[in-house]
Amino acid sequence: MALKLRLARAGTKKRPFYHIVVADARSPRDGRFIEKLGTFNPLLAKDAENRVVLDTERAKHWVSVGAQPTDRVLRFLDAAGLVKRDARNNPNKAKPGEKATQRAEDRAAKAAAIEEAKNAPKEEAAAE
Repeated sequence: MALKLRLARAGTKKRPFYHIVVADARSPRDGRFIEKLGTFNPLLAKDAENRVVLDTERAKHWVSVGAQPTDRVLRFLDAAGLVKRDARNNPNKAKPGEKATQRAEDRAAKAAAIEEAKNAPKEEAAAE
C-alpha cells in the first residue's frame, strides 16, 4: 500500500483549512485517511505559531515507514527539521517565451526603421 502524507481540505467556501493526514495514495483527497498528524491554516499570518500544527514524532514515524510527503507537506517537514528538502532551481522560468521575444524583435526593428527615416532627410540635405 502506497502511503502519502498530504493535506485534506476542510473549512468552508473561500475559507480553507487543511488537515495533515496519512492516507493511501489511491483514496480521495478528502476521503478516508489512516491518521491525522496536524493542521494547516493558510489564512493566518506566515509567522503565526499555530499556522502549522504538526505532531513531529508521528510524522517522523510515517516517513521512516516509507510514506511519501507531498510537496507542501515536505515544506512543513523541512521547516520542522525532520526531512531535508532540496531547493528548486529553474533558470529558464524568468526568460520570456517565443512570442514575447518575437514581439520585442519586431519593436526593435520598427524603432530602427523610424530612426533611419528621421535621419535620412537630414543626410540628403547635408549632401546638397
